[in-house]
Amino acid sequence: MATDYDAPRKNEEDQSEESIEELKARRHDKNSGKVDEDEAEAAESFELPGADLSHEELAVEVMPRQEDEFTCRSCFLVHHRSQLADEKRLICRDCAA
Repeated sequence: MATDYDAPRKNEEDQSEESIEELKARRHDKNSGKVDEDEAEAAESFELPGADLSHEELAVEVMPRQEDEFTCRSCFLVHHRSQLADEKRLICRDCAA
């Protein structure tokens, strides 16, 4: 925090007077009586459009790894052999970089 050394210094009495004035101002502030709302509780009440997918069923065909593919031992993704960076360790180019 920057300090202005040219500004007049205040003693403890001045600082305590200011803090009392600030407290009095806060007492009359409209927002001071509000209780902070818990974000987690507030988020539970939100419903996103189209979020209920319980009745949906995915139809995905899973194919075994092909002859020209490998599974990276770092990211565990299946890549084409052209993406192979280290044949000994079976690591893709993305993970080797």
